[in-house]
Amino acid sequence: MASARDPLSSEVISLFAKITTRYSREYEAAAAQHDITPQQVKVLLALDETPLPMRRIAERVGAEPSNLTGVIDRLQARGLVERRPDPNDRRVKLLATTEAGEAAAKDLQGRLCFASDPLVALGDDQRRELRDLLRLMADS
Repeated sequence: MASARDPLSSEVISLFAKITTRYSREYEAAAAQHDITPQQVKVLLALDETPLPMRRIAERVGAEPSNLTGVIDRLQARGLVERRPDPNDRRVKLLATTEAGEAAAKDLQGRLCFASDPLVALGDDQRRELRDLLRLMADS
């Protein structure tokens, strides 16, 4: 088993860091164009075209629903999203993009070339192999 001090492992770790940095910088640059945060970008993009409950949005962006309240409040204050009552359960609020939010999301999607598909340079077999290797790492 290789250690983190072995040159190959060090290079792999360095490449993970480089990919993460590139992904984060792209989100930051796209967000800056709309004077919002990367987390707000993720919420806007998670909405697609269907209003969703906060819990579903939280699942899509990998956050706790309670942590998204402030993010969503700021998006709502900017007129990019709105809260609507769920027609099936009036206790639940659905989040939906406004017209301005839809336009912003479309623009943001166009700015996130690497982040939207960081595996574009890999073929199907390479993606499967990478997935399997990452699962092995995540499960160990």
